[in-house]
Amino acid sequence: MRIDELDRALREKTRRWEKRERDEDQFKVVEEVFDTATVKTVIELIRRRVLKKLNGVVSAGKESRVYLAYGPSNELLAVKIYLTSTAEFRKSIYKYIIGDPRFENVKIKDTRSLIIAWAHKEFRNLKRMWEAGVKVPRPVACLNNVLVMEFLGDSDSRHPLLVEAYKELSREELEHVFKLACDELEKIVCKAELVHGDYSEYNIVVKPDLDIAVIDVSQAVELSHPNALEFLQRDVENIYRFFVKEAKLDIRREYIWGRVEPCLREKGILY
Repeated sequence: MRIDELDRALREKTRRWEKRERDEDQFKVVEEVFDTATVKTVIELIRRRVLKKLNGVVSAGKESRVYLAYGPSNELLAVKIYLTSTAEFRKSIYKYIIGDPRFENVKIKDTRSLIIAWAHKEFRNLKRMWEAGVKVPRPVACLNNVLVMEFLGDSDSRHPLLVEAYKELSREELEHVFKLACDELEKIVCKAELVHGDYSEYNIVVKPDLDIAVIDVSQAVELSHPNALEFLQRDVENIYRFFVKEAKLDIRREYIWGRVEPCLREKGILY
């Protein structure tokens, strides 16, 4: 989507809303994501030369849409747009916000402000993990409810999630991916000093060379968060459950926990 197309879309939306037209199109996916403020945000990212062109949707969830985009040098980028009208989403993220100092000044009753803060939280978490050496998409920019990062894939498609790829992998390859998943979990906790909070087969991307990347880090919390250990135990259980029940590997839960326990004791999180 070029800047002239976005401008036209913005003018058309403004015209519709001024006339209070509420036709069926306004409930379609594109209408749901591209409200007036979001269109203005994407235009501003193009004007700042963060983006050059926005293409189609590569992933759609209840709280966000991810688009393939091109940067100023034609590099592939992912543009994650959080829906600013999702009241249910607001309810679901409370447990990750309470106790997080980064949300002290956020108006919890203002859904749009909360979603914008959530997008910036993901950007900061990505940056913190990236700088700690965690294999995450390279963070590029964040403006309002729009997050720009490295695209994990090629111009034809995104790389598959672990849940999509594992049936095509041999036992040896699955053991390799399991080790990498434990490596990244350890780096998230011990290097970035964060807990992912939703570490599972749905948030691990498998690349063609069998390397992996960790995605969807918006809910990640600092180790000082009052629920950090609870979230970490769930992350460990998610990885254990998947590789035992689905991948059919002979592994022990204690091995996964043992990758992070020493540094938690060293940091005074465990005694």
